[in-house]
This record gives sequence, C-alpha cells and structure tokens, in this order.
Amino acid sequence: MARRFYDLPSLTSLAAFEASARHGSFKLAAAELNVTPGAVSRQIKALEEEMGVALFDRLSTGVSLTADGQELYKVISSGFSRASETVQRIKRGNREKRVTLACSNAVATMWLMPRMGDFWRRYPDIHVDHLISDDARDYRRSEVDLRIRYGLGAWSDETAQLLFQDRLYPVCGSEYAQTHADRTAEDLPTLSLLHVDWLDAEWPGWDEFLRRAAIPHGPMSGRRFSSFAITMQAATENQGVAIGWHRLVHQLIADRKLTRLTDVEIPAPGAYYLTWNENRDLTSATETLRSWLVEMAAEAVA
Repeated sequence: MARRFYDLPSLTSLAAFEASARHGSFKLAAAELNVTPGAVSRQIKALEEEMGVALFDRLSTGVSLTADGQELYKVISSGFSRASETVQRIKRGNREKRVTLACSNAVATMWLMPRMGDFWRRYPDIHVDHLISDDARDYRRSEVDLRIRYGLGAWSDETAQLLFQDRLYPVCGSEYAQTHADRTAEDLPTLSLLHVDWLDAEWPGWDEFLRRAAIPHGPMSGRRFSSFAITMQAATENQGVAIGWHRLVHQLIADRKLTRLTDVEIPAPGAYYLTWNENRDLTSATETLRSWLVEMAAEAVA
C-alpha cells in the first residue's frame, strides 16, 4: 500500500473527529455529516487505534475530549477553518467584501440591529451575514468571522476584545409598576417573576441576582421563557418582573414601555466581548466591522 505523503489519518476520520469534538456528540456529528452515528463511532475508533491513544471519554451525556484529543482538535479545527476560508475566498473570486457575524438573539434584536443601519450607510460595499443563535456551539462554524458573546473573556482558540460591561435591575410594565409601587427590593421574591431559562448558562437568573443583591429568598415561581426579547415583551405587557440588562433595555425604558421596579441594581458578573479565531487573520472588511462595533459599544449609555 502506498504511504500517504503527509503520513496523516484519512480525511474522513479526521472530519468525523472534528465534528464530534465540536458538538460533543457522535449523534450530532453524524447529522451534520449525513451519516449514521455508528459510522462516526467506527471512524473515531479506527482513528484512535491508528494513533494508539483514546481521543474521547465516552459519557452517558455525550463525549468529552481527552488531553490528547484536545491537542489534536486545536490543530485540526484551525486547519479546517483556514481551508474553509481559502475555499470560500476562491469560490467568490475575492469579488465580495463579506463578513459573517455571530451573536445571540437578544444582542441581535435589542443592541445590534438598531445600529446596523449606520454601518450599511457608511460601508455599503461590505456585506454582513448574521448568524443569530443562542447556542454558542454555532459560533465555532467555519464561516464565522466575528462573534459577540457574553462571559468572562476567555474562550479556547479565540482572541477576545472587551465591548462593554453592563448592569442589571428589575423591570416591568407601567401598570404593574403602579400596582406594586409600594414594594421594596426585599419584596421581589414574592412577585410574579419572569425567568429567562434555557439560554446561555452564564447569564445570571433570578436566584443569582437576588443572592448578589443580598436579598433573602426561597424557592421562586413564575413564568419561564427561552428568549430574552420575548421575556421583555411579557414584562411590557405587565405579566411580571424581569431582569433587565441596561444596554439592552434602556431604550424601552426611555420609550416608557418598561419601568424600573425598586432601586436595586447589580453589575453583571461578566461582560460582552468581541471575539475571533486566533488562528485566522482578519480581512480588511472584518477589521472594518470590528472597529465599527467597538465604536458603537463606546457610545455613552445613560
């Protein structure tokens, strides 16, 4: 048998490994690659046998990379990302200035879109594609150039630039605020609370908010939503009290659609960052969008 020039495993097995590592699941990798989970499992097993090491720990909830697997994934994901970037550039003939920006639904709806008109007017030759998802795993897709994400500023293989910090406080509709005008911060746990669940695990919910505000509380009831924007709509409709992120809701307050309830306020535990793959150079179009986003984030918000 002829020896492969680079002495690498087959591209099929490496593609199965990369997708499995990115998703943390053989099943999701199989769906992406349009094969069966069994086929992915066999590819991974063959790869592990060829390399002589275990690349994944098999768990009841999915799979997790071993130390050797993490080392291989860092190199493979970088290589695939660079290859994808080159292929897309060649396919486009470098005729278009196109950038793909990923962010959550809340950021897209309540922070980014109200400002994007300015970018389109100033840079009409740059095409921005928006990948809007509340699943951070989608941010790892090869076509993504820039990401706006909330957290502590440290993500594997990503360069992070602080965009803005934020502060949190309770908000509700005007009628609900009038009905409960005499309530204090200590009364918050007894009110109808609107919870944002099934979203970014790093976002603080009511339990963390009350603990950081030093407000005693027991188990809490209330309605639960998987969308921050929908939660804010429920608050404007006087359905209860939600945690408002100032950068996202200040315009709703200025428009008198939302009202702050009590004077309690805490700084957000994390911050919003602009990130990009540390193994890829930013194109001139991407650099233009990055600079514009930093400019928008620096605008003073009362």
